[in-house]
Amino acid sequence: MGLMHMPGDFLNEAGELHLHGKVIGLSGEGVVGMMSSIEGNSDLSKLIVQRVTKDFAGLRAVDDVSLEVRQGEVLGLIGPNGSGKTTLLNVISGLLPVSGGHVLVGEIDITGWAPHRIAGKRIGRTFQTVHLFGALTVLENIEVAAVGVGMSRRRAGERAQSLLEEFDMERTAALPAGTLAFGQQRRVEVARALAMQPHFMLLDEPAAGLNERECDEMLGLLASVREKIGCGVLVVDHDMRLIMRLCDRIHVLNYGRTIAEGTCEEVSQNPEVIEAYLGSAEEEGEVVSA
Repeated sequence: MGLMHMPGDFLNEAGELHLHGKVIGLSGEGVVGMMSSIEGNSDLSKLIVQRVTKDFAGLRAVDDVSLEVRQGEVLGLIGPNGSGKTTLLNVISGLLPVSGGHVLVGEIDITGWAPHRIAGKRIGRTFQTVHLFGALTVLENIEVAAVGVGMSRRRAGERAQSLLEEFDMERTAALPAGTLAFGQQRRVEVARALAMQPHFMLLDEPAAGLNERECDEMLGLLASVREKIGCGVLVVDHDMRLIMRLCDRIHVLNYGRTIAEGTCEEVSQNPEVIEAYLGSAEEEGEVVSA
């Protein structure tokens, strides 16, 4: 395919984005949500996981899991530590190959696609640990995602400025992202995922490391995503207050297998979920109801 040219910038197959005269390597996790490819006009209304398994040297981390996220809904993915939640997100976003099963966006089977090609289906991603380009400014970090999905420099700048206003971060626009406090970096990462105008967002513990005030602010920001953008959201978090207040449905994993799926009320009353997860959450002081 060679180089993909964009006004004033370009993107190459090595995973390098040239922006503002800077060369930004987008390999590995950094590529997710940053690049694009043209796959034609297809139904992209659902993100579908069909009987997915993932093995590591004889250990089955994800075991025959199926779930579906529709555009405009928020699905929570919860379970004890080590239950396979992040592994499943990594499989969906192409960071890990599947051992079995399929991942589809609408009618398109994206199983085995490279991360940048999956991102081209407008699937945004955040991580447990923040993955920003620390030497770039906050504004440039957000512009990268917009340019990466084919927006012109002018439109990408407008999109980035709009998100900075929405996230109340205009004053940080010119600061290197690596100098921000942790809570602000979390906000930038979510803003960057939104810059690509995603059909779906995969959020891995967006409230991790945030204090109560920051968690409430993050909850408000995430709640506005559906209203303003209408994308589907698959969110992993141990903050059950956020999960119960944000999600339409909840999918529960334990030892890599699905043990329950349903509304927040149904899941919170499920005996197997209480035994495997919610009971321990209550013991640790987590809020498990709205």
